[in-house]
Amino acid sequence: MAEVRGANTWREELASLVEDTGILYTGEAATFSSLPPFNPEKSTAMAAAVSETDHETEPPETLKEQVTEFLKSWGEMVLELGRGCRDILQQTVVTEDSFVVQKLGGPVARVSSRLRFLNEFLPEDRDPVHAWPVIFFVFILALSALNLNGGHDGLAPAVKKVLIHPPSASRIQLPDGRHLAYREIGVPADKARFSLMAPHSFLSSRLAGIPGVKIPLLEEFGVRLVSYDLPGFGESDPHPSRNLNSSAFDMLHLADAVGVDDKFWVLGYSGGSIHAWAALRYVPHRIAGAAVVAPMINPYEPSMTKEEMRSIWGESLPRRKLMYYLARRLPKLLSFFYRRSFLSGKHDRVEKLMSVSLGRRDEILTEGATFEDFWHRDVEESVRQGNTKPFIEEAILQVSNWGFSLADLQVQRKCYRNGIFPWLKSLYSLAECELAGFLGPIHIWQGMDDQAVPQGMIDHISRVLPGATMHKLPNEGHFSFFFFCDECHRQIFSTLFGSPQGPLEQATNGGEILSEGDMEEQSLATDSTNK
Repeated sequence: MAEVRGANTWREELASLVEDTGILYTGEAATFSSLPPFNPEKSTAMAAAVSETDHETEPPETLKEQVTEFLKSWGEMVLELGRGCRDILQQTVVTEDSFVVQKLGGPVARVSSRLRFLNEFLPEDRDPVHAWPVIFFVFILALSALNLNGGHDGLAPAVKKVLIHPPSASRIQLPDGRHLAYREIGVPADKARFSLMAPHSFLSSRLAGIPGVKIPLLEEFGVRLVSYDLPGFGESDPHPSRNLNSSAFDMLHLADAVGVDDKFWVLGYSGGSIHAWAALRYVPHRIAGAAVVAPMINPYEPSMTKEEMRSIWGESLPRRKLMYYLARRLPKLLSFFYRRSFLSGKHDRVEKLMSVSLGRRDEILTEGATFEDFWHRDVEESVRQGNTKPFIEEAILQVSNWGFSLADLQVQRKCYRNGIFPWLKSLYSLAECELAGFLGPIHIWQGMDDQAVPQGMIDHISRVLPGATMHKLPNEGHFSFFFFCDECHRQIFSTLFGSPQGPLEQATNGGEILSEGDMEEQSLATDSTNK
């Protein structure tokens, strides 16, 4: 039996499988031959050292680390959930026989084909199916970040809210029943040597007129300045279907209602110039002359040259070009932008609301408290009714067909030839010919540092209206010449009316006050009598 088992006993074989622990087992009692004698003090010190080492190598987990690990785990679960939802959608909704694909597949394919040109802006190695969702997601995140940062910017100035003031305008009733609000300053009607009608520009009101003009200056030249709210602006009633023709006749009815019996002058600034052009076209028999400052024209005018068109669209800001496009193609979308800018109930900088750039002098002017107070009050009156419709109508008027071109205002001979004999007769006689266009003076003032009116517009006006007098103003901007500039206002009046002569005297003929035309006729009659 010993030979079968071998020389080693089972205890020796078991001991060979484990390391030598220094313990000898003899069958009777275990002895610790290689261990040192037990020392209680030394054992306690070693246990403390081991405990300190364990604390140093394995520090306790902080709250931040616990939160981080939790967020990582939560993110992994959300990612797996998203993958699962994607797989479910791919297997049930995005299949060709699903209800969603059958209903929306055709329209989505047509929209995708129209927007396919946007893929040209992507790198060649990017799949549009994956790239555009990422771009859209990043865009949404960027907008959210901008809104978040804007809402917590402690250095931003306090935003002023738009105030609505009590009604204060004088109003007349037009032949169609509408009411038109107006404001007049200067000399009274019975002493006015010159009457000046002033339609306002976009995002303005009757309060603008000539911003900052002094009453003594108006009295010095004998000027009566009448400004009014366009339909739907300020305190004027809206027009159901207004156009430039109705705008011209609104001006004419107002002049008659406030006692302007003779011809009057018209003043148009910026966007208000389109109403001045309309008056020259539709009621020229009542217009003595026109003054236009920083004039605007239709940016889609078909008679413009390629150079003029390139200048207009090249110098305009992207947001302004977008407004032009929407006003011409998708005017209903303008309400979305207007509600988030000047109709939001909060004031903002003029260049932001008007989508224009400012030159150096314009920046200095608009940063002043005088301009800011005027601008805020004018905007508050302009948006009094809180309706986007009049602003949309005004934007459409500028970019749509006016019914005439500026070339129609140029003085030219118009002959009526209905056959060969009248044509032959007209070659030797002017009896059947008459002058067409506006026969009075047209003066245009344009700042050379105006960032709101592109140079192409000025070039077009100079080309189609060679008879108009163009006053080019070096270093002046869109606002600096017309707003709060006493010398500039005197220059305009001196150019239009000559030397100041003051108000009309109360000279009467049988108790009636003589008008400007009657005085001229009386003067001519007196001269012929003396001869």
